[in-house]
Amino acid sequence: MPIALPPTDRNFRGYGGNPPHVRWPGGAQLAVSVVVNIEEGAEMSLAHGDERNEPIYEVVDHIERVPDFCMESHFTYGTRAGWPRIRAALKRFGVRATMNCCARAIAYSPWLAREAVADGHEISSHGWRWERQAHMSETQERGVIANAVAVLAEAAGTPPIGWHTRSATSVNTRRLLVEHGGFLYDSNAYDDDIPYVLEVCGRPHVVLPYAFDTNDMRFFNSYAFVQGEDFARYCIAAFDRLYEEGKDAPRMISVGLHLRIIGRPGRIGGLEAFLAHAASKPGVWFARRDEIAHAWRGSIGLPHWSPSAPLSSFPLSA
Repeated sequence: MPIALPPTDRNFRGYGGNPPHVRWPGGAQLAVSVVVNIEEGAEMSLAHGDERNEPIYEVVDHIERVPDFCMESHFTYGTRAGWPRIRAALKRFGVRATMNCCARAIAYSPWLAREAVADGHEISSHGWRWERQAHMSETQERGVIANAVAVLAEAAGTPPIGWHTRSATSVNTRRLLVEHGGFLYDSNAYDDDIPYVLEVCGRPHVVLPYAFDTNDMRFFNSYAFVQGEDFARYCIAAFDRLYEEGKDAPRMISVGLHLRIIGRPGRIGGLEAFLAHAASKPGVWFARRDEIAHAWRGSIGLPHWSPSAPLSSFPLSA
């Protein structure tokens, strides 16, 4: 007797080994997306009026009922010392990155967004706080989106057109982004090495998969990376494989960074080694995620995207 499975909208097959015949701009065989996550000041903190303290930083430590100034100091290192190092590395190799910004972090450090824009980087949204949206009500999540857009637009001069929630989204997140009308893409997926398009609310919406393996977060949590060289070797291995595959089909690599992690003096060399390796190869396109999303839409025959009127009201939350 066949086993009855619950219905699912998960797409396990994807492109089935036959992706669209897409070439990146300039005939590049690999798109390299460097994503710098800006979370400092958006971490959970009782001192900032949040319901708890963030326990994950250089150590895992649960401080309850009172402010955790040790944790806050570790996060603040990112803006004070990490950002200048990362900024210099990106400039040195001519990399235009996507700055994945928690809006509350930018509200505390608007100068960082201005510096990033001046360098040619994209300001994308990483939510309001550094938090999951999985259990948010629809009303709460609408407010989060509205507040994040308003703050980032003021700091950067233009509203963000990309969104990436910390880890788990809600069942409503993607629909709410499309209903908002101002989002070209989201990165709330980890299931492919190339973009894809979904129809959401009758509109084509680009999904740019992100990655947790080619990511400096592995210096924390699993502690898979210890030396800067560990990060470089792993990211270079992923790059080389995708670069080779890119001769026959489009490929994209996402490299995730955090100010307070890779910006440490013992780790920054790993980023520099990866960037040097990637920059030495012909046919590599270092691209912002908005550029990748626009290029993908154009390559598969979709018209150029521009913000549209929202499908519903998005008032700022109190």
